[in-house]
Amino acid sequence: MKLHSFLLLIALAFLTACDTPAPTTEIASLPNIVVVYCDDLGYGDLGCFGNEVIRTPHIDRMAAEGMKFTEFYSASPVCSPSRAALLTGRIPQRMGINSVFFPRSYTGMPLEEITTANLLKSKGYATGIVGKWHLGHREKFLPLQRGFDEYFGIPYSNDMHSAVYIEGNEVVEFRPDQHFTTKTYAEKACDFIDRHAGAPFYLYLAHSMPHVPIYASPDFDGRSGNGLYVDVIEEIDWSVGEVLKKLEEHGVINNTLVIFSSDNGPWLAMREYGGTAGILREGKQFTFEGGQRVPTLAMWPDVIAAGSVYDNMALMMDWFPTFAEISGAEIPSDRDYDGESILKVLDGSGERVGREFLYYDGADLQCYRNGDWKLKMPYRGYHGSNGKKAVAPHDTLLFNLKSDPGERINLFSEQTEKVSEMVALMDGYRESKGELPPSLDIGVNADHSHNTYLVGKYGPNFNRVEW
Repeated sequence: MKLHSFLLLIALAFLTACDTPAPTTEIASLPNIVVVYCDDLGYGDLGCFGNEVIRTPHIDRMAAEGMKFTEFYSASPVCSPSRAALLTGRIPQRMGINSVFFPRSYTGMPLEEITTANLLKSKGYATGIVGKWHLGHREKFLPLQRGFDEYFGIPYSNDMHSAVYIEGNEVVEFRPDQHFTTKTYAEKACDFIDRHAGAPFYLYLAHSMPHVPIYASPDFDGRSGNGLYVDVIEEIDWSVGEVLKKLEEHGVINNTLVIFSSDNGPWLAMREYGGTAGILREGKQFTFEGGQRVPTLAMWPDVIAAGSVYDNMALMMDWFPTFAEISGAEIPSDRDYDGESILKVLDGSGERVGREFLYYDGADLQCYRNGDWKLKMPYRGYHGSNGKKAVAPHDTLLFNLKSDPGERINLFSEQTEKVSEMVALMDGYRESKGELPPSLDIGVNADHSHNTYLVGKYGPNFNRVEW
């Protein structure tokens, strides 16, 4: 179905809404939207993105029957900022979200932010989230206060203290068995579709994995023969298959936009418990391409041509204005946005206009892309730790990402004029964002000055007695 025909059907649905019964699968209506969002999934972790070991037939189906984005960017190389950008269409620096929230955090995504759920709810959508939230776990920050009708999941990363299942605003399980988390999320997502398939719905399925600790259910544990990480991805793929099957059962798959993506690149520091960035350089926590270019697919049979590939830049912030155009919702005019609608990209009738992207590490602007070119500012390096991979220091880097997506060839010395041009463009684009707020306080470290005093006076085992 072409875009103009699709929009005409939407208009007719609105005009007849007062004289017709509640919409059914046979009546033209607004499309459903399903977003499947993984945690720490790498660019090279899927069959359709070149992995020859991990079997992902259901996700590969989305590529075969929909659109594959080869240059899709998350707003951040870590969790919370990426999720804030996905839900608001704004870079996380506009919200002061420059790090990840913790169970000790008294802050969350600012309450004045408007989410995709708020947007779509205003047009009559049923809105639900299953899975990881990670934008504040105090009640006022939780999904039910941010436009979602329903919530079930772990409110932050699954490796953090007190990883619990919350339903609505209440803790319903204090010690969930994470072997069954992916399966439980799939069941909850399918139940949501069962209950809302008769009218437009928005489902945000945010998997907790493959963020560590990784677990697979008995049906998948050891099944791949290639290690636990592969088992975990293959179970996530199964969950996507369950969602697609449920959409087919209700006869709504042709009128549903299904998006699959990841919040950032793979956590390479986790070795075999982390994934792969494929052809890209580095992963999570870094602003090389492997940290922020994420595997992204979109399937919508009524609109997207099967087997489409979009090889130009698109951003996580684009989904907010895209959902607004799809649903006919009005984008609030009292704030600035950092994405643009890519409905014409999905429909095949046009391309994304913007060609610029800022790569931030927290509040620190580290890189800038304009068209095919990427400028990376000097980096002092990181020696490595249990939680973060070592990366050597470097001076200014200049890459042509079309010819060198793996960022192997530094053209700085050969393209000095281009470097000067890119610096000026980066400064101008950064200034166009206006003044950014200070970083939110994610939690003050505990005060252990008493221990410092006592250890200094009595030694490290000052209360230990040998029997």
